[in-house]
Amino acid sequence: MTDAPHTGTIPSRDIGDARRPGSTTCPYCGVGCGVRVTLDGDTISAVAGEERHPANQGRLCVKGSALHETLGQSGRLLEPRVDGHTVGWGTALDQVASRLRAIQNAHGPASVAGYLSGQLLTEDYYVANKLFKGFLGTPHLDTNSRLCMASAVAAYKRSFGADAVPCCYEDLEQAELVVLAGSNLAWNHPVLYQRLKAAKARNPLMRVVVIDPRVTDSCDIADLYLGIAPGSDARLFNGLLAFMQRTHRVDHTYLARHTEGFEETLDAVFEDDTTLEAIAAECDLDTERLETFYYWFATHLHVVTLYSQGINQSSSGTDKCQAIINCHLAGGKLGLPGAGPFSITGQPNAMGGREVGGLANQLAAHMDYHTPGAIERVSAFWQSDALPTAPGYKAIELFDAIERGEILAVWIMATNPVVSLPDAARIKRLLAECPLVIVSECMANAEILDVADIVLPATGWSEKDGTVTNSERCISRQRGLLPAPGEARHDWQIMTDVACRLGFAEAFDYAHPAEIFDEHARLSGLDNDRAHGDWRVFDISGLGGLDREAYDALAPIRWPVNAAHPEGTDRLFADGRFPTASGRARLLPVRPQAPQQALSASRPLRLNTGRVRDQWHTMTRTARSARLMNHRAEPFVELHPEDAAVAGIQEGRLVALTGAGGQYLGRARLKRGQRRGEAFVPMHWNNAFSGRARANVLIAPIVDAISGQPESKHGAVGVQPLPHGWEATLIVAGALAESITPTEGCAYWSRIPMEHALRWQLAGQPETRARDWMAWIKRTLPGPISQWSTDDARGRLRASGLIEGRLQWWLMVGPPAELPSLNWLDACFSPTDDVPLDAATRRRILAGAASGAVDEGPVVCSCHQVGQYAIQAAIRDGHRSVEALGAKLACGTQCGSCQPELKALLEEVCDHVEL
Repeated sequence: MTDAPHTGTIPSRDIGDARRPGSTTCPYCGVGCGVRVTLDGDTISAVAGEERHPANQGRLCVKGSALHETLGQSGRLLEPRVDGHTVGWGTALDQVASRLRAIQNAHGPASVAGYLSGQLLTEDYYVANKLFKGFLGTPHLDTNSRLCMASAVAAYKRSFGADAVPCCYEDLEQAELVVLAGSNLAWNHPVLYQRLKAAKARNPLMRVVVIDPRVTDSCDIADLYLGIAPGSDARLFNGLLAFMQRTHRVDHTYLARHTEGFEETLDAVFEDDTTLEAIAAECDLDTERLETFYYWFATHLHVVTLYSQGINQSSSGTDKCQAIINCHLAGGKLGLPGAGPFSITGQPNAMGGREVGGLANQLAAHMDYHTPGAIERVSAFWQSDALPTAPGYKAIELFDAIERGEILAVWIMATNPVVSLPDAARIKRLLAECPLVIVSECMANAEILDVADIVLPATGWSEKDGTVTNSERCISRQRGLLPAPGEARHDWQIMTDVACRLGFAEAFDYAHPAEIFDEHARLSGLDNDRAHGDWRVFDISGLGGLDREAYDALAPIRWPVNAAHPEGTDRLFADGRFPTASGRARLLPVRPQAPQQALSASRPLRLNTGRVRDQWHTMTRTARSARLMNHRAEPFVELHPEDAAVAGIQEGRLVALTGAGGQYLGRARLKRGQRRGEAFVPMHWNNAFSGRARANVLIAPIVDAISGQPESKHGAVGVQPLPHGWEATLIVAGALAESITPTEGCAYWSRIPMEHALRWQLAGQPETRARDWMAWIKRTLPGPISQWSTDDARGRLRASGLIEGRLQWWLMVGPPAELPSLNWLDACFSPTDDVPLDAATRRRILAGAASGAVDEGPVVCSCHQVGQYAIQAAIRDGHRSVEALGAKLACGTQCGSCQPELKALLEEVCDHVEL
């Protein structure tokens, strides 16, 4: 076929030159915030929180408020590539279709697989599920939601008969007790955390309990903190159920009317010693604090337990979620305002992907392979006879099958498995050997492109048009406000074009995402009749039949949306009826299991992985905003000071962690809030931003037997100082920032985008201790060395290069602790100033300090770029509250995410200041 117009073209929106706002949804976490954007020609010039959106009510976190800073064509994929060569769309699509067909013809339908992402819109997900399962006939379609939410899904389905989150965000505000279990809400879902914090301020009787091995910023609002031993969550909640039984706090009326399985569940609980002392010892908790938590939970009806990856990412994650649900069912703490077990999702559309069947064990519209009549129902609706009859491989199994040669082609969309999957180095190796790897991606620096045979440029946020579903079942429009850059296309359009080339044109005759959504909505209501007992909670048939205008104007709404609930539904199961065979919820026995990644003499530390406040997933998008890099600029390893002392590690020292599949390099951060014998690393860094800082090379591919979710919170690692010969900071700008890669001879490097320049943190191999820096500069950097100073006795050097009076590069050889004010230095690279630098400024550049400038220190408030030293100085000057600091410096006044750090600085400084 030739490069013809593709099926389903959406005309570019005529945005003109006028500035005007538009509403859309944030593409980051599962809170699903509404975003109000200001369009200025063909760019977005500003963003703000959408006050009318029920999720955020006008709030945005720092990542959301920086969305417009991550846009632009620089760094984007703009053209298709096949086997490393740029081609037209016609050629690329022909190659995708012909190669997929050839592999299936030779090896069968199941030789092809797809791996999707919660970054896709629901319409993209729907088309992918229909194409792979319905027409290519392969069951092997899974999603990176498997890595974060699969255990919660499995537990909900076992207990409630459906993947149905029973709560809404208002429940957090209406609760008497909120339990945060395995959730650093303050950093991972900051807008929801701010809602909870505000609700607690309004209601002095509300209590918050934080259960987490680490002292996190979420503890800022905690009335009780339980620093639980990693992996002991099921024991903790089994003990809670035993406590409720012993103290007569079980709701036997609710259990009799609406549940089954209580006696068997209780029997399993009492197989172990359930005394407070025994549970406290196993969970490594103070007995009195444990009893306080148990008493609060047992004596309050309006309790929300909000849980996330700290519960889910375990080899027994489903059982841990189940143990939480068991306690809520036993106490009747469900279906009421301010009550329920609430799984908070990690991605913006993890739930939307599950709605359409994006997991390998699902069909579509919350129908599974084992659902009676589901295969026939979906086959008839899609008019296809190719639907598989059994589930496919879950994520880890899918990539194992690629390694075995059982799956020979995989299409990866909007995700980066060579960074995010356990044993990430192995994943990259096996994909490099896979005969056909197709990647749909929007960013040019995604590491997955290294192993792609066919690269398809996709649209991203602000260009994509469709819907997403957040953690409270709220469907929102994510609107396409800008034209696609270069030749990028929407994912659903790409798949539709491939389907047409494969001979499925009639089934994929979509011209607009509204048509896909309508089909999805109609399928959700097909044979879904609650009155006859054969029903599914997920039902948005009330949204079927929307024309384009109504679809474009769709306001946020929580499902189910049908004839019985035309305005949507806040919370589920208020009537105590569940979509199970008996109509009752199920309690199931839970027998606690220890983490499967074993500690040893060489790997004595238990590893925890997770997010940092200002970054998202593998940083391909958030790292485009310089201010989002300031809070945590380099990969790090968080250790308890006593563990660090044993290993000979000081604050800021470069260290190496060794785990299941390789090494992770980062800087030591010593925190007493980190438990002894444990370590924490961020999940974001990849080979585009640092050498050997992929957290998931440390994690073994061990999964929950029910959900298939990896044990990402319970790695086993060893730690030691990283030997190196020197450290240096190099800052480059302009074309040099695009062309130079100064990592030769380095034991460690990190690449850090700045507003006007690019910063490299470098550390040399031990054998390069005597590097001739002047020779290296002449060999590596352009133009003459404008100025330099050396301190040979201490191994220090500073140098800079200017061309026509403009700063091109700046180099300091020495530890980062000696760095000057980087904000001022970055501003010296600004291309907006056409005046050559005078001699005095050039001298200050070499010294690394502006005349009279004050180094504000590491950034604490990303919204307003306020540094630690400036905050500490303001505290010493008498500004001794968060409010006073906000009035003085503006820190903490926008998204509020930095307020816990402000409080910590207040406590630290005030301890040393006479009040």
